[in-house]
Amino acid sequence: MPRQCLITGPGELELREYPEPEPAEHQVKVRIEHAAAKHGTEMALYKGYAADHGDWDGEFQLCRKPAGGDPFPFGAGNMAVGVVEAVGPEVTELKEGDRVFHFSDFREVALWPDTVRKLPDGVSWKAATCLDPADFAMGAVRDGHVRIGDAVAVIGLGAIGQLVVQLAKLAGAHPVIGVDLYELRRDVAARCGADVVLDPGREDVGLRIKQETHKRGADVCIDFSGSDKGLHSALRGVAYGGTVVAGSYPKPGYPALDLGAEAHLNRPRLIFSRACSEPNPDYPRWDEGRILNCCWRLLKEGMLKAEDIVQPVVPFAEIVEHYPKIDTAPETNVKLGVEF
Repeated sequence: MPRQCLITGPGELELREYPEPEPAEHQVKVRIEHAAAKHGTEMALYKGYAADHGDWDGEFQLCRKPAGGDPFPFGAGNMAVGVVEAVGPEVTELKEGDRVFHFSDFREVALWPDTVRKLPDGVSWKAATCLDPADFAMGAVRDGHVRIGDAVAVIGLGAIGQLVVQLAKLAGAHPVIGVDLYELRRDVAARCGADVVLDPGREDVGLRIKQETHKRGADVCIDFSGSDKGLHSALRGVAYGGTVVAGSYPKPGYPALDLGAEAHLNRPRLIFSRACSEPNPDYPRWDEGRILNCCWRLLKEGMLKAEDIVQPVVPFAEIVEHYPKIDTAPETNVKLGVEF
């Protein structure tokens, strides 16, 4: 039987067998070849703090304290690439042997809708698995109204931050300043086009952003660090009247965030960005579907680079060993990839 990787409790992983699935009318059966994790959101579940925010009440559009219930088991993994092995009787656009990709947890065989995207010849599987972070990166760049000539600081250089760097460069921003604690991620950002990279463990990031922008500060600071210190650095480094985009999904409580200092005196705009929340700020012209289509065009044409972002790549059989390193050894990874 095929296997899948499940988060069975906070800090707990298991490879578990499941029955071989067969496609329904509008489904395809896919043998997975490669996949990748979504670090921020998945870590909220893996580390056990996702429920601390409370249950989302869609009617009132607020979080209420959880009424109980167990979210586990939950599938680890975010996007996958594979080969169509069988098609349902109503499928017309896909056939056996097509390479396709879709949102998926780590599993050896998946059933996907027949609306999945095909992976063109010559396009890397890594580009396909970067569609999700590109979605949120483009949403943040658009929400921040990054314009040609703007100075942009990107706080947190995981997969989304790496793509924010590239999208800001495509938008004509200069300088683009990348900030991360880990050397691997700073090196990748430099290869992705960052003009300056900063280590918040060794220097005063807010001050350095001001120094790199002739004392003005960044016109736009985009934070995907998931850290109160990261967001505070963005508020310190942003220009008077500039924009701070908060895109992370952090755990509750931001003790290092001081809203009575630079944030109060420099009057920045603070925008929370989430590309999948509808309606989009530019609705009806833009929705998440348009963002995804735009991102995929940039990825498959090579205008957004994914090769250095998806690392390390580990065997599926060893995923239980390597997945926890997203949390325990973040300096060793940017976006965890899996090979089946």
